[in-house]
Amino acid sequence: MNAMVLLLLGLAGLAGGFFLYSKFIAERILKLSADFKTPAHEFEDGIDFVPTNKYVLWGHHFTSVAGAAPIVGPAIAVIWGWLPAFIWVIVGTIFLAGVHDMSAIWASVRNKGQSIASIAGKVLSPKARSLMMVVVFLLLLMVNAAFAVVIANMMVATPSAVVPVWGALVVAFIIGQAIYKYKLNLPVVSLVGVVALYLLILIGPSVPVSLPDSVFGMTPHTTWIIILFTYAAIASMLPVWMLLQPRDYINGLQLFIGLGLLYFSFIVVAPDVVAPMFNTNTPEGTPSLVPLLFVTIACGAISGFHGLVSTGTTSKQLNNEKDARFVGYFGSVGEGLLALAAILAATAGFATLADWEAMYSGFGKGGVAAFVQGGGAIMSEGIGISPELSATVLTVMAALFAGTTMDTGVRLQRYIFQEWGDIYNLNVLKKGWVATLFAVGACLLLAFGAGGMDGRGGMIIWPLFGTTNQLMAGLTLLIVTVMLMRQKSAIRYTLIPLIFLLSVTFVALLIQLVDFYNKSNWLLIIMDLIILGATILVTLEGISVLKREWKKNAPQI
Repeated sequence: MNAMVLLLLGLAGLAGGFFLYSKFIAERILKLSADFKTPAHEFEDGIDFVPTNKYVLWGHHFTSVAGAAPIVGPAIAVIWGWLPAFIWVIVGTIFLAGVHDMSAIWASVRNKGQSIASIAGKVLSPKARSLMMVVVFLLLLMVNAAFAVVIANMMVATPSAVVPVWGALVVAFIIGQAIYKYKLNLPVVSLVGVVALYLLILIGPSVPVSLPDSVFGMTPHTTWIIILFTYAAIASMLPVWMLLQPRDYINGLQLFIGLGLLYFSFIVVAPDVVAPMFNTNTPEGTPSLVPLLFVTIACGAISGFHGLVSTGTTSKQLNNEKDARFVGYFGSVGEGLLALAAILAATAGFATLADWEAMYSGFGKGGVAAFVQGGGAIMSEGIGISPELSATVLTVMAALFAGTTMDTGVRLQRYIFQEWGDIYNLNVLKKGWVATLFAVGACLLLAFGAGGMDGRGGMIIWPLFGTTNQLMAGLTLLIVTVMLMRQKSAIRYTLIPLIFLLSVTFVALLIQLVDFYNKSNWLLIIMDLIILGATILVTLEGISVLKREWKKNAPQI
């Protein structure tokens, strides 16, 4: 199979999803209205609630949800063969992810910009809200602690990426001032910003930055993790327009251009896919394709973390309810495009099958390394740049995706602590800086408490991310389904995906539980049981509400 054929098929499917399916869902099912007053206008405060241009908000949503996961998951999952990964990414993006993101934004907008956990309290029950907040908190803890490790690894492994990654913050800050303070022309500001980012990428290999082997007794990995959380804490308290939003927007443009260069290289080179369609010679210890494929590839097909962003930050910035289609659905399409690129790079970027098998010598191998190595080789040949610059471009892409997700994740975790302050009348937690300290403190406690002085504790609980993420997506669709039932819209477009997700993910969680028990990993066993128990109870609450609404409203299927 030629990679160009897969690329064109994938692009055609995703384009059809956006132009046809998303339009149907937006107009006929969600019934998005331009007349509805969004929370961004109702509660505008210049900090969290800020009416935003839909293109700028798309950049925020896309780069916040498209962290390293849509690269890592697909680039690991191809160990079962390229076809299962390809089908799940394309079908999942069209019929699950896009609908999930768009409908989650809609649900939050219709509930005054509340988070998905708070909406659960209103739509299902107060008990469901409390249980979902536990799942949300643990999911954010996994994302923030693990992504800090991922970015730190990139900074250490690719010193040429340090200047572009951190220089992007300066560019973003200037763009925020240009757009909001000085009201400059958006296309002109965007062009200047993208040029500045790519100049930084070109400069990067000439000024590599490596930290000393020891800083106050800490390794470079440890130092980077502390720097990252210090930055994330500060960024999470700034008004969204000042750094988070412009950083996400300009990164979104730059990353889309990067994807375009990678796709262009695939068309020029037209490499053959060396990986098998179905891999019948998987390494020892590789789990079964079903149901593990559907949790290994979460981001890039459907992801519960998207629901946290959709209802946590995106809904508070939506200028017009109809913008939810472009921001939410097309944001998911962007992540699907990234996942497709990861699949192609990890299967067609190697010279021979033997080279590919050497990379995939065990389950969990590949990931970012396969994406950077395979994609870098294709890009170097396709557009004639040096292998080092190709690797820098792709590393910067991955690091910026992970960094913007971490920015948003810490802000969302701050919201969780503030909501707990509201629920339990703990006034101290309602203060932004106190909630931020608790959010960052929890991440650091996991990173260093479970991982030792190297700060890799986030990776210890990372095996639970895929299942927790998909359970969260199912619960979000459950809440949306109840809301659709109450407004007498057809529910099959969310009901079928939520049944599928909860079914395969429950089985995957049980499989993981057995594996953790066999390895005597008690921390993961306890967390697995907490997540499983909370999800079962929320699901039962949801089923009870659905049954009541079914009798009351006689809904469309």
